[in-house]
Amino acid sequence: MEKYIGKMLDNRYEILEVIGSGGMAVVYKARCHRLNRFVAVKILREDYARDADFRRRFHAESQAVAMLSHPNIVAVYDVSRSIDTEYIVMELIDGITLKQYMQRKGVLNWREALHFTTQIVKALSHAHGRGIIHRDIKPHNIMILRDGSVKVADFGIARLVSVQNTLTQEALGSVHYISPEQARGSHIDARSDLYSVGVVMYEMLTGRLPYEGDSPVSVAIQHINSMPLSPREINAEVPEALEIITMKAMSASLTHRYTSAEAMLHDLEEFRKNPSISFDYDLSGFHPQENAAVEEPTRPLGQTREALNAVERPAPSDRRRAPSKGRGRTAPRSEEELEEEDYRVRRRNSKITVLTGVLAVFVFVAGLGFLILQLLAGNDKPAEDVQVPGLVGLHYEREVRNNPRYEENFTIVRSEEGEYSDEAEEGVILEQDPREGEMHKKGETVTVTLSLGRYTFQLLDYSNMNYRDAQRELARLKLKFGEPEYVNSDLVEGMVISTEPKNGDDVHEGDVIRLIVSKGPEMQMVRVPDLTDTMVDDLARVLEQIDLVVGVKRNVDNDKPVGTIVGQSVEKYTEVEKRTVIDVDVSRGPVESPPPSDDPPPPDGPDGPVSTSPSIPDDLLLTRTLRVALPSSPEQVQVTVYVGNNIVRNEQVSTLDIYYTCAVSGYVDDSVRVYIDSVQYEEYRMSDLP
Repeated sequence: MEKYIGKMLDNRYEILEVIGSGGMAVVYKARCHRLNRFVAVKILREDYARDADFRRRFHAESQAVAMLSHPNIVAVYDVSRSIDTEYIVMELIDGITLKQYMQRKGVLNWREALHFTTQIVKALSHAHGRGIIHRDIKPHNIMILRDGSVKVADFGIARLVSVQNTLTQEALGSVHYISPEQARGSHIDARSDLYSVGVVMYEMLTGRLPYEGDSPVSVAIQHINSMPLSPREINAEVPEALEIITMKAMSASLTHRYTSAEAMLHDLEEFRKNPSISFDYDLSGFHPQENAAVEEPTRPLGQTREALNAVERPAPSDRRRAPSKGRGRTAPRSEEELEEEDYRVRRRNSKITVLTGVLAVFVFVAGLGFLILQLLAGNDKPAEDVQVPGLVGLHYEREVRNNPRYEENFTIVRSEEGEYSDEAEEGVILEQDPREGEMHKKGETVTVTLSLGRYTFQLLDYSNMNYRDAQRELARLKLKFGEPEYVNSDLVEGMVISTEPKNGDDVHEGDVIRLIVSKGPEMQMVRVPDLTDTMVDDLARVLEQIDLVVGVKRNVDNDKPVGTIVGQSVEKYTEVEKRTVIDVDVSRGPVESPPPSDDPPPPDGPDGPVSTSPSIPDDLLLTRTLRVALPSSPEQVQVTVYVGNNIVRNEQVSTLDIYYTCAVSGYVDDSVRVYIDSVQYEEYRMSDLP
């Protein structure tokens, strides 16, 4: 793939160096010549580029990632596809991976871990909201910028949730961070990413991985069947509430794990506000379930699945915490250690047996007492049916919660998953189950779904971007744009200076964004002096004093002394912009008359006398190719080409074409000048053209 270095892709991206390499593609640092910025270009490897299936997956990846726009996700600028090359253009990140950061610092303090985790979960919330699962969350794919912000990278195996393909033997993610259902080849959803986030949190807080083994298969089996040490057993400085968040995210049981990134983000924010908060969460839900392998329909995992089945799984009675060595490897222990652990297990089991018996007796006595009370009260009638109240449109906290009018007959609970709404404010009930008017028994549960308000995201920085490109980006995000405001600035005409609202402000889909666009530097006018009778050697000094530029110096026959300026391209005393180019005619002296000739006059031809004056040799006449890079705006420009004093081209062209190309003919010393919209743009010598 080194052949790309130094190459120009699509006449826009100059490949500079290799900065990364993955299983399917190589990532290069490149310069975008159109917007004059550095970018990262991800090119599919040649051995995969010949495979139609890999090309399809690579293109599907780029389409999926292009849907995402979030400050904590690496942005995608461009996608291209040709006969032999497929690539994605992304923003170039100035930072290091979270893995490199942890290798430098070791165990992170819990505040750093909270800071990084919150940003990762925000990125996943945005992706999951658009139907995209990352499937490969690990510290290697998380970039730490110089300002401490986080960007999640490499959605290389992300797929739309609606396209659930059968898994193959390809390695999907790193085995140390995959969820149990991913290791089994089961159905994968957003909760799988949250499990991987939990593993990353565990590693940040403890400095070690929860599971390690001699092979990927052994590590995968531990994810399914084992339970790691809790973070506080390794690092006592970890707050209890943060440990609970970590262990809940890593729960092997899908029913006990966080159901969404928003739910996990809520707990992280609550902990950030109050680190001493106590979460009501039963850690027993973290234990692997006996029937975990069949809790959801599974799909084949190719050779990986066969390898898992080939390894004998430990019996349920042996599913204790995986012993650790170093960073979690299984290690031999002495007989004294084994006896001590066996004693602890038997003692714990004995306590559990006693507690279970006491609990059973308590439940029996309580049930018997309740039955007696019911009989004494004569209340042996079944619960009556009552009508479900209408809750849709009411605000849950202000109007429904703890309101006897609604909770007298039913238990009203809110769903953990809300929905974005452009009409209903945050907290308003959008749906209820069962529906209004249905008849149900008293005491049953009514589940309500709340509005999350309008979907909000942060506006990106569009400064130094071409106006048309910025409009396309805003339209892709379903944002509207009003009439732009044009102001003078040092930026090139047509480049975005700023936006209203500003970058980083919260916006919603459908909001109007106003672009402040440069119309170039403010014009400064000067008056052209009378240059006639000035010596050509003094020309540069005279024009530089008033900020004008010396142009072409044409030698002409004239009676005035050699080197005297006898003509100028701009009329004297005319007001022009600074840096305007002034061409001049310079005298090379009078024309010498040829000596008289004794030769007889030429004979007359059929149409009159035949001229015998010498012609210019054809070998002095040149034909060359003129190639000029066009500006990016406006969409149409007038191109005028002069060869000497003659106009050879004058036409309207589209700036969608990057270059304007034409053939020109002239003599060796002729000047070739290109004007765009009546302003001189380029100048060459005929002999310098290719």
